[in-house]
Amino acid sequence: MVKEGIPFVLAPLALAVVLFLFQFWIIGFLFIGIALFMAFFFRDPKRSVPTRSDVIVAAADGRVTRVDENESGKIVSVFLSPLDVHINRSPIAGRIEEISYVAGRKLPATSDKASLLNERNSLTIVGEEMTVVCTQIAGILARRIVCWKRPGDSLSLGEKFGLIKFGSRTDLLMPREVAIRVKVGDRVTGGETVIAELI
Repeated sequence: MVKEGIPFVLAPLALAVVLFLFQFWIIGFLFIGIALFMAFFFRDPKRSVPTRSDVIVAAADGRVTRVDENESGKIVSVFLSPLDVHINRSPIAGRIEEISYVAGRKLPATSDKASLLNERNSLTIVGEEMTVVCTQIAGILARRIVCWKRPGDSLSLGEKFGLIKFGSRTDLLMPREVAIRVKVGDRVTGGETVIAELI
């Protein structure tokens, strides 16, 4: 479990203990259930990261909701439900050239407008073969975007760099010179699933 989840687990556990002391058994077990869900939500499973340098991996667990292309490049969006692992991972190996945070709204993360209007944090990662922009987007339930890295930091492929607390989305903006290997509706695993590869 990531350290950000510890207060979310300890608080309901403490309340449960107090409730048990006063013999409020049903409500106490309810708070035990909340603590268990929080431990599940903030889980940090190990991942088998590809060893190839010409691939882009998913930045998060979830379901692909958008595959698109515009003048800036190719875009893949992944929606994270409250049941998905919410840790974000680097889609490529490289150096963080820029981090850009925008305070915004909390529209549903599945909306295409979320990329432009919602609270978001974009990391421009410059690798040896390509540059990828990975954007953390807060959803209707999200309460905080967390990024542990700073501009100038180096990331390895699949390395953890942050998380979004509760329902959210990640967008990957990639060069046009990649072949997309996923489609809308696919389930992906952060740090493991190949989203695209250079051609």
